[in-house]
Amino acid sequence: MGLFDKLFGEFVDVIEWLDQSSNTMVYRFERYGNEIKYGAKLTVRESQVAILVNEGKAADFFEPGMYELQTNNMPIMTTLENWPHGFQSPFKAEVYFFNMRRFVDLKWGTKNPIMLRDVEFGAVRLRAFGSYCVRINDPLTFIKEIVGTNGHFSTEDISDQLRNLILSRFASILGESKIPVLDLAGNYDDLSEYITAKISPEFIAYGLEITKLLVENISLPPAVEEALDKRTSMGVIGNLKDYTEFQAAEAMKAAAENPSGGASEGIGMGMGFALANKMSQTFSPASNNATQSTPPPIPQQTQYFVALNGQQSGPFSLADLANQIKSGAVTRQTLIWNQALVEWTKASEVAELASYFSVMPPPLPTQ
Repeated sequence: MGLFDKLFGEFVDVIEWLDQSSNTMVYRFERYGNEIKYGAKLTVRESQVAILVNEGKAADFFEPGMYELQTNNMPIMTTLENWPHGFQSPFKAEVYFFNMRRFVDLKWGTKNPIMLRDVEFGAVRLRAFGSYCVRINDPLTFIKEIVGTNGHFSTEDISDQLRNLILSRFASILGESKIPVLDLAGNYDDLSEYITAKISPEFIAYGLEITKLLVENISLPPAVEEALDKRTSMGVIGNLKDYTEFQAAEAMKAAAENPSGGASEGIGMGMGFALANKMSQTFSPASNNATQSTPPPIPQQTQYFVALNGQQSGPFSLADLANQIKSGAVTRQTLIWNQALVEWTKASEVAELASYFSVMPPPLPTQ
């Protein structure tokens, strides 16, 4: 087999790569002893680039097109090998082809729930998964940092690393976004763009570009989802009282349609009591309104008793006392009593009578 490879390398002078797979990112063109004839044809197709590697060092870079490998289009190789003018001998070099198209539908997802602090629910655990697209952005960086000497490098060789990179940043990025848990489903597009922008520098360091990241689902633990379902059901029901009455009416209808059923008697009795209670509640506000339409009784006026000449007089109203104060029959020293007073009190010390004495001059001093 080694002899056949040697003879094949002597006669074949066309270097090209036809990708038959959907996941190959880098392919090294195999030749016996890595010998390339001077003047060999190098074909680089669309979505490809090729790099000549000489003794482990990246040399010349070729974009899509057809090339005849000579000293005039291999300046770096010529310099590295110090080829003389007119050099036409076979030379040793490795040719690496890079697939520059997008690699789509690569998967990512959380193996374990991630913790997140939410404003409404507090600490919650979330699971998430989705897909992303990636392509080679810098072939030289990619071969130095990732590929190395691997002659056939595919997405399977790096997908685990990229997935772990996304997940390691996902929790912190989700926390920075400040999107409430209940609003995450409505913000998948915004969240996808935000995550893509945040992790792009990490991919660029590998010579890659993440062109799109999709968040397909973010889910809560079953217990939390069950609580949310109950909460949603209560929101759909709305007024629980009206809903209960509706259910009672439906039960009565079902019982009426099946009078032979034993349960219908109990249901009918229970529903009858419920409706009777409802009717009493319905009519009671009307009677209350009728009662409230009658004015309340006139409040009772405070009654006062007066000690005059050693005798109890009264009861008097406040207006009667005011007139007696003006006439001089009741003085500051006159004793007054009402239900609010604990004992007989001087008129000047009763709060509601003090204002009447303020406008009356005091008694003349004795001469």
